[in-house]
Amino acid sequence: MKRKSKLSLIKCQANKQSGGDILRGLTSVRLMEMYHLMLNHFGPQHWWPAADALEMMVGAILTQNTSWNNVEKAIKNLKERSILNIKALHRISVSELAEEIRPAGYFNIKAARLKNLINFIVERYNGDVSILLMEKTDVLREGLLSIRGVGLETADSILLYAVGRPIFVIDSYTHRILKRHGLADDQASYYELQGLFMDNLAEDTGVFNEFHALIVRIGKQYCRRKPLCSKCPLEKWG
Repeated sequence: MKRKSKLSLIKCQANKQSGGDILRGLTSVRLMEMYHLMLNHFGPQHWWPAADALEMMVGAILTQNTSWNNVEKAIKNLKERSILNIKALHRISVSELAEEIRPAGYFNIKAARLKNLINFIVERYNGDVSILLMEKTDVLREGLLSIRGVGLETADSILLYAVGRPIFVIDSYTHRILKRHGLADDQASYYELQGLFMDNLAEDTGVFNEFHALIVRIGKQYCRRKPLCSKCPLEKWG
């Protein structure tokens, strides 16, 4: 699945005689340089931390607008109560589920969203995650986006980290970093930023996984709203 990015997002100069091929090559080189600078600095991130696909999908809902530490506490509660399985999550009421995931914050909203996700799996895949994992990418993505409470970032995170599809996940850290390095503007959309990666990099689930995880690490540690540029491995990149 590829989407064309707008060339206005890419701020490097291309040889006019060679056109888009040179421009794409330059962008690919810059992106992979970014990747290796982060990887050499931090090492592999081993993300997403989950025992199986269902746990990852649950985590993708719980992590909305909160820290991962809070998500881990909520998942620990679900595991201790033996609720982290399709049957139990389908059977439990929204109010009971909300209490179990309280550490993740916005627990009433997230409980409803989790139930929406579980109902989707039960109704469309008979509650069998292994069948979901075999679904065609475009069909599954469309289905995930039809679930109330599942947006582009959450759907693509599930596709990449749980299902293992080469879909590049875009988040606020990605936008911030690219904007500060001249590869995106303020109005860049999710699909435009996603296209910048997917149109210019080989479709490699492992690289997309690691690349996004490293971007999140950079965003949290260095490229904050008040950046710590002097310590960032990307300080001289771009």
